[in-house]
Amino acid sequence: MQGIVLRNMDLSGMDLRGIDFSRASFHHICFDRADLSGCILKNVLFEQCSLCGAVLREADLEASALRGADMRACDIRGANLFCAVLEKAKLENCISDENTKFFRLYCPEEGAFVGYKKCCDNRIAELLIPADAKRTSATRSSCRCSRAKVLVIKSIDCSVYFDEAWSTVDENFVYRTGEWVEVQDFDEDRWNESTTGIHFWMTREEAVRY
Repeated sequence: MQGIVLRNMDLSGMDLRGIDFSRASFHHICFDRADLSGCILKNVLFEQCSLCGAVLREADLEASALRGADMRACDIRGANLFCAVLEKAKLENCISDENTKFFRLYCPEEGAFVGYKKCCDNRIAELLIPADAKRTSATRSSCRCSRAKVLVIKSIDCSVYFDEAWSTVDENFVYRTGEWVEVQDFDEDRWNESTTGIHFWMTREEAVRY
């Protein structure tokens, strides 16, 4: 079933367990209450699809496009959602657990913590995200916050310290050692990944690799 293209079908309630649907394209398909446990759904396009009440336990949804999908009451326990696109998806009452990958917030939900930002010229800014800062993550290990203090800025090999560094996206957004940076129009919708906010990583290694 790899790469299959399906359009305008009602597959509600069907037993589809364990099928490899990698790179498939589903257009206007109803998967309501279908059992997709253990399915490989990597790089699958779900265009205007409904998966209300579907069972996706242990399914691999890596890099799947679920923009706008109705996933209310889906069972995603043990599923892999790494890099899945969930913008505007309906996710109320989804059933997840500690084995559901990249669905829960990647950064700490409460309290202060340290993050790392890669800036122009391969400068790495170490940021203190305070307890009162808004913070989000989507389905990757990258995160966003509304406010942070620049603790230190170093070269990739940590041999050189800098007083300032510029954002790779907004040339007017400057990080200066010891100063606070803030985004006034922070987008609180966590599933909008490429949007406003201070983008950062939880480890220095991830920031360096970016």
